[in-house]
Amino acid sequence: MVRIIGLDPGLRNTGWGIIEAEGSRLIYVADGAVHSEADAPLAVRLHQIYTQVMGVLHDFAPDEAAIEETFVNTDARATLKLGQARGAVMLAPASLQIPVSEYAPNTVKKSVVGAGHAEKQQVKHMVKVLLPKAALKTADSTDALAIALCHAHHRGARSLAAVLARS
Repeated sequence: MVRIIGLDPGLRNTGWGIIEAEGSRLIYVADGAVHSEADAPLAVRLHQIYTQVMGVLHDFAPDEAAIEETFVNTDARATLKLGQARGAVMLAPASLQIPVSEYAPNTVKKSVVGAGHAEKQQVKHMVKVLLPKAALKTADSTDALAIALCHAHHRGARSLAAVLARS
């Protein structure tokens, strides 16, 4: 049994979702979101995100972490800030020696829904189907659970690739 945390980074809201996977069996554990103060300086906001994610990691002790890759949008400043928030989020599990895997948004959608360009409602529906006991507290935590599900689906292939690379 492996405990996986999915993380959906954002400067305002960072979603997190935790599942346990044993073979093809998936079990919902918890989900939620951490928040930063919108009017605080950027460095303070990044620290708030990091500290709160560390708290979730300490509370739930995941074995592995998965995070969504940043997509580049037309607003370069917004993309840069999202990248900084993503760095703070990635640093938290890495500082605890928890392996972190990254997935493109289309890979997450394809893993959960079967189509890389699925709508948010389709992703939410499939997360609920795959994890019927999930609370789905926020849109961000629902996305984080989708990222965790994606990792559960891909982690076996990643482990095999790592073993083959070493031999």
